[in-house]
Amino acid sequence: MKPAPFDYQAPTTLDEAIAALSSGGDSAKALAGGQSLIPVLAMRLAKFDRLVDLRKIDELRQIDVGAEAARVGAMVRQADAERHPGLRRAVPLLSLALANVGHFQIRNRGTIGGSIAHADPAAELPAVALALDATLEAAGPDGHRDIAASDFFEGTFTTALDDDEILTAVGFPVWGAGSGFAVEEVARRHGDFALVGAACGIQVSGGAVSRAAIGMFGMGYVPLRASAAEDGLIGSDPAAIDATALGAAAIAVLDPPTDIHATGEYRKAVAPHVIARAIIRAIEEAQRG
Repeated sequence: MKPAPFDYQAPTTLDEAIAALSSGGDSAKALAGGQSLIPVLAMRLAKFDRLVDLRKIDELRQIDVGAEAARVGAMVRQADAERHPGLRRAVPLLSLALANVGHFQIRNRGTIGGSIAHADPAAELPAVALALDATLEAAGPDGHRDIAASDFFEGTFTTALDDDEILTAVGFPVWGAGSGFAVEEVARRHGDFALVGAACGIQVSGGAVSRAAIGMFGMGYVPLRASAAEDGLIGSDPAAIDATALGAAAIAVLDPPTDIHATGEYRKAVAPHVIARAIIRAIEEAQRG
């Protein structure tokens, strides 16, 4: 099938892009790589009268790594972020997650902001943003604003962005020494969306866990934090941690959805083991550091 006819615009500045989106109203849509949007349009599951391609806006393609945070432009290609030496050192969890996103052809076109703004609950990057307490930068006709990742994801494919707003960058905190990270997931094939997944960060100092973050994907209608497991990790001796029990605690109150890929019962049975593996790997890396 082919998409329904649409007007195509490729502005070169952020202001031009915002104006094009705003004047198009509900019938305009930002194009940030197209790895998800184009198939949807081709199958006519959605229709827009105007596509505003963001690929020519240089200010959305910058990566800035500082001592406390790394700022990644929304239009940075996933492959470029995955291979960026400074970003790999500053935000290892992002690089680990990107290795599981589709295949290299997908990552060559897909963007960091596109995946996060698409808000697929089975995708890795929204869970990473949530786990790391990332800051989502947005721009629209009314100016710029920052949105906490915990407030950004409102439902499946639904975010706090207004129709005429553009996600411009993502700010990831830098954890520093004594940190370990891991991404574990179960998928039918490598490159498929995960049936169940976990993105985990753990920091050890003074012989105890001082910081813990676990983002779950494929377990709800939005990415989720494993708050019970995080609370159980803080202050614990890494050698005494029962990862299996923490994995069970993480999903105890969840009611995962059933879809064409897996049942809720399957997800709830598998998730504790996936989370436990992520915890164990993250602790091992933290202790090596």
